[in-house]
Amino acid sequence: MPMPPQSYDPASFKPLTFHDRFDAFMDGTDTPRAYLERCLEVVAAEEPVVQAFAHLNEETARAAADASTERWKSGKPLSLIDGMPIGIKDLFETKDMPTQMGCDAYAGNFPKNDNAAVRALRDAGAVIFGKTVTAELGGNHPGPTTNPFDPARTAGGSSSGSAAAVAAGMMPAALGSQVGGSIIRPAAFCANVALKPTQGGLHRGERQATSMSTHGPHAGCIEDMWRVAIEIASRTGGDPGCQGLKGPWKAPAAVKPERLIVLETEGWNRVDAGSKRAFEALMESLKSAGVVVEGRGSHPPVEALEASIADATHVAGMITAWENRWALRNLIDNHPDGVSQRTQETVAKAEAMTPDDYRGLLLAREHARAAHRALAGLADACVTFACPGPAPLWPGDKPGEPLAPRPTGDAVFNYPSSMLGAPVVTVPLMAVNGLPVGLQVIGQPHEDARVTGLARWLLENVPAAVVT
Repeated sequence: MPMPPQSYDPASFKPLTFHDRFDAFMDGTDTPRAYLERCLEVVAAEEPVVQAFAHLNEETARAAADASTERWKSGKPLSLIDGMPIGIKDLFETKDMPTQMGCDAYAGNFPKNDNAAVRALRDAGAVIFGKTVTAELGGNHPGPTTNPFDPARTAGGSSSGSAAAVAAGMMPAALGSQVGGSIIRPAAFCANVALKPTQGGLHRGERQATSMSTHGPHAGCIEDMWRVAIEIASRTGGDPGCQGLKGPWKAPAAVKPERLIVLETEGWNRVDAGSKRAFEALMESLKSAGVVVEGRGSHPPVEALEASIADATHVAGMITAWENRWALRNLIDNHPDGVSQRTQETVAKAEAMTPDDYRGLLLAREHARAAHRALAGLADACVTFACPGPAPLWPGDKPGEPLAPRPTGDAVFNYPSSMLGAPVVTVPLMAVNGLPVGLQVIGQPHEDARVTGLARWLLENVPAAVVT
């Protein structure tokens, strides 16, 4: 039978982890195959309600886990993630599973190629577990996935299946991607840690169409999150023309921040009262730990950055819509009944733009990035909500009524860091009415390892704020 929904309590919630099994793998008291079978048991129990997977490949996963078991037995694992079961967002090509992108127009699509990150994971010995549900084409038209803490609510999007599978304990890590808020927000709704790297930090393989798309891992802990990212980066490097993610093989050590800047963004007035109380309590805990916390009005550069990202939802959203319009127009023309009304409306907005409109948006983005760089010497990082409150209820579209504008939740707090091309780590440090609300830590470009160290310190030293 499906497992009942659980109320989220940060003090008692125990996510699935992998890094702490190494000794057991080495001495034979546990094996990657046994670990995989435990994951599959959770999938069997929870998947009927959570619906995190677009496709499962148990036979291939078991063969990979058996091979990993032999490597650990001989003391020769390929990497620090050898044997780790990992889910792949169904936007990325996989040679042994279909890639249908949550879109009816791609039903049965099976290119039999591996995305660069997927190939890197296989080469590192990871067990490619299955394809996780994505919102249609990585946009905002939802798939069937539900939130593991309340099935009446969204798991976020577009990396909904990746976030939900990790939160439900089906696997220790999964790959997602983000253009607007598709890694940060679902992680925040599902109590995961997640890394959205510096723009271009992980090679996207075939998915190079948009200038703000990034790949990044969801995980149950910082150690597993970082190891997945660095094992990919060490094999693929970054996108063409980009430096790529760099840092230590193991998760960066915890780094206590001296000063943090709170960004309000355009989302501040959309946050519910309970979530604001939780955030305020969290900031007070930081101050009690000796961290200086400042915000609007503290320094002119902070206000300049706030002004430059005040319209981030529009700027980032329309840049992406313009960059996607040609491919999506061809898809719609060839499969008019295979693409949702939501996606078709987005394409129509992009087709109303001109090249000058796009140039103006790019200038606005560069202005915001310059304003962000001006903060480099002022604080260790910026912090803000990763979502404007708990995951919203999602009953589905109602026939005859207008489409809900944000069925996978509001990405208002996520567009700024996507627009900035900045590294972000989402940390589960708030709970409101029994549901997760994430905090995001935003660093300067190419400071992914440092941001991860800051996030690790927060998780290890700051008590989660709980509001009921």
